[in-house]
Amino acid sequence: MSGLAVRFDELPTRDGGYIGIATLNAPKTLNALSLEMIQQLDVKLKNWAADRNVVAVWLEGAGDKAFCAGGDVVALYRATTDDAKEVNAFPETYFAAEYRLDYRIHRYPKPLLVWADGIVMGGGLGLMAGGGHRLATETSRIAMPEITIGLYPDIGASWFLNRMPPGVGAYLGLTGAQLNARDALDLGLADRIVPRDRREALLGALEEADYGSRSLCDLHSGVHGVLNRFENREIAPAAQVWPRLDHIQSLTACADAATATRRILADRSDDEWLVANRARLEVGCPLTAQLVWRMLARHRHGSLADAFRDELTLSVQCCRRGDLVEGVRALLIDKDKNPRWSHVSVAAVPEADIEAMLAPLWSPDEHPLHDL
Repeated sequence: MSGLAVRFDELPTRDGGYIGIATLNAPKTLNALSLEMIQQLDVKLKNWAADRNVVAVWLEGAGDKAFCAGGDVVALYRATTDDAKEVNAFPETYFAAEYRLDYRIHRYPKPLLVWADGIVMGGGLGLMAGGGHRLATETSRIAMPEITIGLYPDIGASWFLNRMPPGVGAYLGLTGAQLNARDALDLGLADRIVPRDRREALLGALEEADYGSRSLCDLHSGVHGVLNRFENREIAPAAQVWPRLDHIQSLTACADAATATRRILADRSDDEWLVANRARLEVGCPLTAQLVWRMLARHRHGSLADAFRDELTLSVQCCRRGDLVEGVRALLIDKDKNPRWSHVSVAAVPEADIEAMLAPLWSPDEHPLHDL
């Protein structure tokens, strides 16, 4: 069992059903989301959704440090730097599978509980964001830090960052700001806060819950009844975003990424959280900043499916012609933390370079996610 990318278990319930438990099983890499994990999860979630004996699904990460620290960008780096044509198809395969899984989670019919304990970043947030019951703990650390590696907030973030108060999604994408459980509640990324030491008791209560006739309504009612007894917002850390909302919005209330970046970097606030965010942007990828801004504009009023389709194109392009390879090299391969970005500043990124990144790679009928 320990060698599986994802461990699957079924906990019996009092009424003869089961709770499906899926555990990302790579604690040494903080449960970085591999293609194998994605494929195993997608198949199992599909089967559990169709199995009437499964009353709910619980998704968590192994170890005590992270739910999931992000996608497997090291595998993307290795595939992209390999000359073999069949290997270079990996980014398309990886991102298409990841986004299809994320979309399945967003539309999952049964109660799907995500135990978002510890680090939740990038691809981990993709798994969390669509969960029906997103459970943060006092240790949750949530972020989209793609500005540091030359990607951009993908995994549906082009859609869900737009559903935050104006300017906040852009600020989070530009700075890679870290959020806590209170922030996650305030911004709609989490549904409840549960003390991490109550995990076992919570699972036990779910086993004993009443799921009625097992209609979808009864399943969700049974889960809500249990969660109402375990939620404890009093343990939440102090909010970071909400007290600074006016300030954040004043920095991002502008027409383009270059202006927003200039405002954030020129901000002289000595607030510790804002200073850390500013520092991350200062050394971040200029092209990423432009892509953050452009993708939010493109999907402000669009559907989640359209966002995933657009993100697949852009994510593959980030591997082929963007700065992802260099960003991963500097941060995770050579670890010199001195990336040589392809542009010297956000303002210096030509419009033609942005348009080239966004150019369609497939016709609508041939798109790998056309059926979403």
